[in-house]
Amino acid sequence: MALAAIRANKLRSILTLLGIAIGVFSIIAVMTSMRVMQNSIEGGLTILGAHTFHVQKFPALQMGHADWRKYRQRKDIDYQQARLVSERASLARAVGITAWSGGRILRSESAQTNPNVSVSGMNAEGMHTRPWNIAEGRFISEQEVEYGRNVTVMGKNVADRLFPHTYPIGRDIRIEGERFTVIGLFEEQGSFLGSEQDNFVVIPITAFFKLYGKERSLGISIQARNSETYQESIEQVRGILRLARQVPPAEPDDFEIVSNDSLIQEFNRLTFMIRAGIGFISFIALLAAGVGIMNIMLVSVTERTREIGIRKAVGARKKNIMSQFVLEAIALCQIGGLAGIALGLIGGNVLAIMLSIPPVFLYDWALIGLLICSIVGIVFGVYPAWKAANLDPIDALRYE
Repeated sequence: MALAAIRANKLRSILTLLGIAIGVFSIIAVMTSMRVMQNSIEGGLTILGAHTFHVQKFPALQMGHADWRKYRQRKDIDYQQARLVSERASLARAVGITAWSGGRILRSESAQTNPNVSVSGMNAEGMHTRPWNIAEGRFISEQEVEYGRNVTVMGKNVADRLFPHTYPIGRDIRIEGERFTVIGLFEEQGSFLGSEQDNFVVIPITAFFKLYGKERSLGISIQARNSETYQESIEQVRGILRLARQVPPAEPDDFEIVSNDSLIQEFNRLTFMIRAGIGFISFIALLAAGVGIMNIMLVSVTERTREIGIRKAVGARKKNIMSQFVLEAIALCQIGGLAGIALGLIGGNVLAIMLSIPPVFLYDWALIGLLICSIVGIVFGVYPAWKAANLDPIDALRYE
């Protein structure tokens, strides 16, 4: 009977359903997008290897100009401090020292890259602190770092750009006008959150300093010996750096320690306000849709007064009339909710398709969405149903 009443007033029902669908769509779409991003970060976070943490000047994720100015005032992590960590971190399996310079153009004899290549200076142990694998050739050696030799290991994108038809190992490229010999190629890593991870080259950090200077803050990647010594290794490195940077005991660290877990936690913290804001807006949309449903149901009660009178005259009780109209309101909400869930899942997973990430289906939020729709239907359908149930059957039969 509820579905028949909805079909009898198609346009009015569609307009009512639209409000519910929009509210549920906004919740499901945002939550699906956030879950897609979270799954991508948790499953595809590749900037750090196993049992590895990173020390740097700035946080991995930051928001707000005030915070940016505060972090910018920190002292740089210089090469001497990084070497000190490498020498004294006894719980570490490997300590990588890294410097980056982005937006560079590299050239071979017959081609050049776009101005978007990252040049990384690194010590020999840096390879062990990154989830990289060598596809061809080898990585830079301690001797090449010590003497600052001009050798490089390239990512796949750079190799394909500079040597599309030739074998790159043993050939020369130019970085900032200096000739570097290619000694290795990294395995392809693909993209992460829509960003290519193969558009870089690695050179000895001493050669990097000759090209770009030492006046920059370095990154230190530390791989602990195992999971049992991971936290101890973090505390050991923290103590070494606080002593080297002369941080008073009562003051907080003037550097950031970043791990895979901390990146995920920071991402969730930054996106919490987004989820809360969208949830509040969706609540307002559902509230407005609920008022619309109440209005439609009141109109329906008025239009069907004679029907209600006939039903009561042949024996329908108040609870029968109330059940009829409450179920009609719930049916309206559930149909709109199902449409909103379907559209929300499709809209949220568009991001997954764009980023080449496996799509997700939020069973929990789909059930929550249906539950919310039922509550909206009950809350905003009770008054019209009560009004219908309390009509006097004689007055209802006279109604025209």
